[in-house]
Amino acid sequence: MPGYFDLSGRIALVTGASRGLGLAMAQALAEAGATVILNGRHAETLKVAADRILDRGFSAETSVFDVTNRHAADAAIQSIVARHQRLDILIANAGITHRAQLADWTSETWGAVLEANLSACFFLAQSAAVPMRSQGHGRIIFTTSVVGILGRRTVHAYAASKSGLAGLTRSLAAELGEYGITCNAIAPGWFETELTASLVADKAFVARINDRVPLRRWGKPHDLGGTAIFLASDAAAYLTAQQIIVDGGLSATM
Repeated sequence: MPGYFDLSGRIALVTGASRGLGLAMAQALAEAGATVILNGRHAETLKVAADRILDRGFSAETSVFDVTNRHAADAAIQSIVARHQRLDILIANAGITHRAQLADWTSETWGAVLEANLSACFFLAQSAAVPMRSQGHGRIIFTTSVVGILGRRTVHAYAASKSGLAGLTRSLAAELGEYGITCNAIAPGWFETELTASLVADKAFVARINDRVPLRRWGKPHDLGGTAIFLASDAAAYLTAQQIIVDGGLSATM
C-alpha cells in the first residue's frame, strides 16, 4: 500500500485487540505494513488473534497485560521500545461497560469503568509519549463512542468516560503537537461484535437502530480499519485533536 497510507516500518500497539474492533484495527494496520503488537489480558486468546494476522503474511506480536495496571502497561511499552527501538502508534481501545439504573450504581462500578476507559488511556498515552517525543513522531488514537456524544440510559459511567476521553484527546493534542505527535479519536456507533451479540440477536432492536442509521445497517469491525489507517498514517499528518465519528450517519440525522 504505497504513498500516504503506507505504514511500513511503523510499530503499533493496539490495546483490547484480541477480538472485535481492536482486532479489526490491528489487522488493518498490519495490512498497511505496520508491525502490530496486540494487547489483551489472556495469552491464549491473543495468540489466536495474532496467528490470524501472521497466517496472512503480516507482522504481529502479543503483549499480555491489564491496561488498568499502570506499572505493567508502562513496562510493556518499555519492552516494545527496547525490542524495536521505537513506538510509532498507540491505539488505546480496551474498555468495559456496565449497565444499571441510576439508583443501583455503586462507587466501585463507577470507578472501575472510569479506570479502564479513561484513566488507563491517559497513562498509556503518558508512557507512549516518551519514545514518541524522542523520535519526533507519533500517533495516539483513542476509541471513544457515539454514546459519549448522544447519551444512552443506564450506561452513565461509559458515557462519561467516553466524553472525558474526547476531551483528553484535545488536551493531549495541544501539548504533544510540537513534538510531531498527533492525538485523535475514533467514535464508533453500533457495531456487530462479540460484546453486542445479545443485542444483534434482538431483531426488533436491530431494526430500530437500522431505521435511524442512514446506511441502514450496523457497522462491521472492518469498517473501522480505514479510519485507523488514515489516522495512523502520513495522510493525517496535519490532523490532530479531532474525534471522527464512524456511525453510518446515526449522530448526524434526526
